[in-house]
Amino acid sequence: MDINDLRGLSTAFMLVSFIGLVVWAYGRKQKTPFEDAANLPFADREVAERTRSEVLDRE
Repeated sequence: MDINDLRGLSTAFMLVSFIGLVVWAYGRKQKTPFEDAANLPFADREVAERTRSEVLDRE
């Protein structure tokens, strides 16, 4: 086994890992948690409005 075999094995391992990560990220089980995480900035509109009005009052 020389360095080129090691490079080939590591490339194959990285490819399989990448495909596994893509399958996991776009899987049906992950859709709901990712949608919830994407909506976190908009979850508490009252706090955002209050903070925005406090900042405008200071100016």
